[in-house]
Amino acid sequence: MTVADYFRRVSYSGPTEPTLEVLQALVAAHNRSIPFENLDPLIGIPVYDLTPDALEDKLIHRLRGGYCFEHNGLFTHVLTQLGFGVEPLGGRVVWMTDSDELPAQTHMTLAVTVPGVEGRYLVDVGFGGQTLSSPIRLEVGTVQQTRHEPYRIREHGDRLVLESEIRGKWEPLYLFTDKPFPVIDRRVGSWYVSTYPGSHFVYGLTVALVTDEARFNLRGRNLAIHRRDGSERIRLDNAAQVVEELTGRFGIDLTGLGDVEARVSQVLDS
Repeated sequence: MTVADYFRRVSYSGPTEPTLEVLQALVAAHNRSIPFENLDPLIGIPVYDLTPDALEDKLIHRLRGGYCFEHNGLFTHVLTQLGFGVEPLGGRVVWMTDSDELPAQTHMTLAVTVPGVEGRYLVDVGFGGQTLSSPIRLEVGTVQQTRHEPYRIREHGDRLVLESEIRGKWEPLYLFTDKPFPVIDRRVGSWYVSTYPGSHFVYGLTVALVTDEARFNLRGRNLAIHRRDGSERIRLDNAAQVVEELTGRFGIDLTGLGDVEARVSQVLDS
């Protein structure tokens, strides 16, 4: 994969040495440039090819977004080429769920080492609207400020849990361990969430982008814009308006996806 192409995609022209400052800048550039989106599963295209070539083609050259396996997969290859140490970790999403049942391991996050810096950093550019907007130290109990909300990692039985402080309340996002997440397990997880009929990526539209000023979350026809001074919620009238948001606000190229508006209309009516 060509790192120069990635830099153009995320409008990054800064230094490239493997430092903490560069890691922070790349996370911010990625956040604001490549949207989180599930259009492939929504229109019936399984996401199973997680090779660097496939991720580069989709997220860089075709101006698409993707979900965790794609975002963090692409970011892994970029960081590795720049000299960072990267270890994919597996996660179980508990964000906005009330069930006590253990969820499947269908999230991918990253443990990153910076040469010359002690310890590891949790880096995640693929958790949608509430994704980490800055690297945080992979340590338990410390409240750490990002470009947006504070985050912390706590022990949760034999696992760890990432939490974010939202409107004064600590909300759990996902459970994870610091053990490696093998590529075969990532492929299985991606195949599952992109094909299983009960997966919300298959039956519902989810799109997000995190800029320096706000978090933009689109779920179906409902657009939420979360800024530091408050939130704005917009209900879109029809599929045409949703598609306009996809191509405009989120910058997604819909070329080659067929009649996206018709599929979005089905989702809105279901």
